Amino acid sequence: MFAPSASEALNSIRILEENKHIASSPASAPCERAVLVAVVRDGQEPRQVEEFLDELDFLAETADIRAVCRFTQRLPQPSSRIYVGPGKLEEIADYCRENGIDVVIFDDELSPSQTRNIEKAMPCRILDRTRLILDIFMSRAQTAYAKTQVQLANYEYMLPRLSGLWTHLERQRGGTGTRGGAGEREIETDRRIIRGRIAKLKEDLKKIDRQMAVQRSNRGQLVRVALVGYTNVGKSTLMNLISKSEVFAENKLFATLDTTVRKVVFDNLPFLLSDTVGFIRKLPTELIESFKSTLDEVREADLLVHVVDISHPQFEEQIDVVKRTLQEIGAGDKPVYLVFNKIDAYTYIKKDDDDLTPSTRENLSLDDLKRSWIARANTPCIFLSARTKANIEKFRTDLYGMVREIHAGRYPFNDFLY
Repeated sequence: MFAPSASEALNSIRILEENKHIASSPASAPCERAVLVAVVRDGQEPRQVEEFLDELDFLAETADIRAVCRFTQRLPQPSSRIYVGPGKLEEIADYCRENGIDVVIFDDELSPSQTRNIEKAMPCRILDRTRLILDIFMSRAQTAYAKTQVQLANYEYMLPRLSGLWTHLERQRGGTGTRGGAGEREIETDRRIIRGRIAKLKEDLKKIDRQMAVQRSNRGQLVRVALVGYTNVGKSTLMNLISKSEVFAENKLFATLDTTVRKVVFDNLPFLLSDTVGFIRKLPTELIESFKSTLDEVREADLLVHVVDISHPQFEEQIDVVKRTLQEIGAGDKPVYLVFNKIDAYTYIKKDDDDLTPSTRENLSLDDLKRSWIARANTPCIFLSARTKANIEKFRTDLYGMVREIHAGRYPFNDFLY
């Protein structure tokens, strides 16, 4: 059984008291090797699951973990006990023993009972998708605000998962009159520590929220534009290009956690441009709740610039994920400008003239795709490349026109500005 030792458990309390990361992080072991596990549900195509695992692989890479193997199993629903079937779990455990695997990563959030049951069978530690994303957020958070938000999400994730931590003491008994063993007492101590920490972090966030609300109110009535989109679609690169700033941009997931706001002036017309945290499918509920304050910039924006990676095979699904997330945070009714980025990286498979099979999205040229989206999109859209600056001038012109229209509606007597 893979369980923490007494010293590790005691060390976890010390870390809790120091307000640091309470679970071992994959980012701390750059050479870790992992296997990825997913369930193919009824009605789900195996290809779609492979695409999900591709994203999980990218998440692991962002956390400095190298995925060396994948396991999938078709089930009506994941097992409530061990996620996969008993035979498949044994197969995964045997592979890990034989190949010196450090971590097994599951593509869904595991329940506390699933985690405990799987740990009993595994010779290495396990992570679920939520834990992996939280670890990445912990390593990426730079400002006190982002760190507070991620720590809150981390503690809320850990609270129901404490029962396995003190199993090495569960058979020890206290003195006369005690109701339970040392393990039971230590679990309650852990829970009190975490609940206290959660309460304090929520109070800290309320204070920071009030300060940020004052900052937003001090910006006056300038038009606000927010860049939104799936993670790693090029929002920060576009932000740097438009605002001539130096927001951190990297080809990894969640390179930006903090909302960055810059004042931009197009032809004497000033407006505020904000770069926000990227969205992702199966975004942990704890993170959505914790980052709602950061996403106030999105809720209070006058215009959303939805950036899409046109070169990604599942960009249409990513668009749907962003739309659903915007609905969840109360920003689904905002006017949207759809920006298809990375046209320089777009590739397609040209069909042979004698190929009579139906065309798929992968067979569409960029021109075909442009005509398709321009015809069916109910929002204005543009195709560009922030990296090569292709079509950037038209983007600036379009954005200027939209901001000007909003500004004119707010200040009808300020026509002299433009």
